Formats: sequence, structure tokens, C-alpha cells
Amino acid sequence: MLRASNLREHDMTSPGDLELNRRDLMVAAAATAAVASAPSGAGAQPAAAAAVRAPSKATVSMMVNGEARRLVDLDTRTTLLDALRESLQMPGTKKGCDHGQCGACTVIVDGRRINSCLSLAVMHEGESVTTIEGLGTPDNLHAMQAAFVKHDGYQCGYCTPGQICSAVAVLDEIKAGVPSHVTADLTAASYDPTADEIRERMSGNICRCGAYSNIVDAMSEVAGRRA
Repeated sequence: MLRASNLREHDMTSPGDLELNRRDLMVAAAATAAVASAPSGAGAQPAAAAAVRAPSKATVSMMVNGEARRLVDLDTRTTLLDALRESLQMPGTKKGCDHGQCGACTVIVDGRRINSCLSLAVMHEGESVTTIEGLGTPDNLHAMQAAFVKHDGYQCGYCTPGQICSAVAVLDEIKAGVPSHVTADLTAASYDPTADEIRERMSGNICRCGAYSNIVDAMSEVAGRRA
């Protein structure tokens, strides 16, 4: 029978042995991974690559800034944002986070503001899309554009197209009597666009420069009151 001291002596492993075992294990794992990923024969392709098919395409027709536009052979995975910027050459709508969190890509579709980076172009067949290019021109600014200039509602200007499109839609919502989270009276026929209302409704549009107070001033002036 082995004594306890002898048993402990036989069970103990030196640090050098542990280090060697770890090294051997890592080498074996790397070799196994390399073999698994190697082609099975000359000219062979991974199964995933062989299964890739050509993208599905479609023709999409919509009204963009009052003009009929037709997108032919459009990849059905194309977002409305990319279709506007890349296919229709309208770079006014900006790509910010591309995750629907910053609001820089806001456009107005059938009177409703949306994040165009989260919406596929094929979803808007026959619909009317308004971008910043469709609101006004340098020689004939939309009232909201003029108010943003007057109140310096922008600094770098990158988020401004989305801010303005959202601001126009927000005032239309208020005029239509659509309540928000901070609306005090849900039974009122109309709502005054107070500073709290404007801030709540515009909370989905982020201005990294921090021009929020000036944006509120611009929207308040267009709405006909000072917040």
C-alpha cells in the first residue's frame, strides 16, 4: 500500500510539465483548425460559398420630391437611404449611425417621418418621399430651413437635413392633434407646441454639436409662438 506521502508525490506535476501540456494542446488545436478549413481538393470551394446565389432584384417606382422616379434592377436588400443617396444621387439625406438611433437619415414618406436607414426601398412602391432637397432651394427656402438659419439651429450641419425633415413632420403632427408622451390634455382639439412638446417629439434626432435650444427656437417661430 502506498503511503499518503508517496501518493502526493506521484500525483504532483511540476510547473514545467503543465507548461509543456498547454503548449502541446494549443499546437494541436491550431493544426486541427487548419486541416478543417483547408479545401478538400483542387478547385474545391467551401459549401457556403458554393451556395451563394445572385441577389434578388426588383423595379421600384415612387414619387421623390414631387417627381416620378423609377429604380430598375434594384437589389431588394437596398435601404431607402442608400437608394436615395446612391441610386438617385440625392446626398442631402445623411447616413449617420445606420442603426436608426441618430435620426440623421430622417425623410418624410406620405406625410410620416421615418428613419430611411431602417426601411427597404421596395417597401415604398408607389409612395411619396420628401427629402431635404424637396423642401426648399437656396433661393426659395422652406420656412423651417429659414428659421434654422436665423436661429443658428446647426453647427457642423451633418444632422441638419434630418432635423429639418423631422421638425416639419412634428409641426404637422401637432396641427393634426396627434399627442405625445408629454401632452397634458389628450382630449384637446389641438396642442400648443411648447418647448417640452418639441423636445419630446424631436428626441429621436441627435445633434452631437448640441444646438438643441436653437432648434427649439426655430421650430417655435415656425409654429407661431415663442417657447
